[in-house]
Amino acid sequence: MIGQDGGVPIPPLRRPPVQRRSAERLGRILDACAELLDEMSYEQLSTRAVAERAQVPIGSVYRFFSNKRAMAEALAHRNLDEYTARITRRLAGVGPGEGDWRAAMDVVVDEYLEMKRGAPGFALVEFGRPVPATGLPDQPNHLVADRLRAILAEPLGIDGTAEADERLRVAFLLAVETADALLRVAFRVDPEGDPVVVAETKELLRAYLARVLD
Repeated sequence: MIGQDGGVPIPPLRRPPVQRRSAERLGRILDACAELLDEMSYEQLSTRAVAERAQVPIGSVYRFFSNKRAMAEALAHRNLDEYTARITRRLAGVGPGEGDWRAAMDVVVDEYLEMKRGAPGFALVEFGRPVPATGLPDQPNHLVADRLRAILAEPLGIDGTAEADERLRVAFLLAVETADALLRVAFRVDPEGDPVVVAETKELLRAYLARVLD
C-alpha cells in the first residue's frame, strides 16, 4: 500500500509501484476492491471482479497482489493510514501538552464512526477484517493502538520514558480492544451506530484512560 506520507509502499504488495501511473492504477484497484466489498461478501469477492471494476487487466492486479487476501490486507492498511490522517488533521495546531486528552479521545471515536458509516468497504474490512494481517508481528488492534499512541504523544505531551511508555502501550491496547467490542455492539443495534452505546463507550474510555493520562 501507499503510506500516508505518499512514500514507499509497504507489504503486502508483491511489487511496489515506481511510477505515478502505476500508483494510480494501484489506487483504482483498491478503490474497486472497497466498492465491491460494500456489494458482496469477502467470500464472493474475486480478483477478476476487481479488475473489471477497476477497468484494468487482470495481470495488473496480480502485479501487486498474489490473491484477494493480500488485496484485502492492503485495503486495511490504507484504511488505517486514512484513519490516522483524519485524526491528525483534526488535532492539527495543538502544541505539546496543550491538548485535552478527553477531547482527543472523542476525535478518535468520532473519526472511526465516520469511516464506519461512509468509507467504501470499511464496514467489512476496517483495519484487518475479514482476514487477519499476514507478515506482520501484531494483530490489527495492536497496530491501531500503536499508531494512535504515536500520533497523540506530541499534542498531548505524553511522557516518553520507558516505564511510562510501556504503561501507555498496554492502556492504549486495552482501550482500543474495548472500544472495538463496544462499537461493534453499537452497529449491531443501529446501522448508523447506536448513540447511547457510543456515548457510553466514550465515558468508559475516559474513566479508564484517566488512570494513566491525568
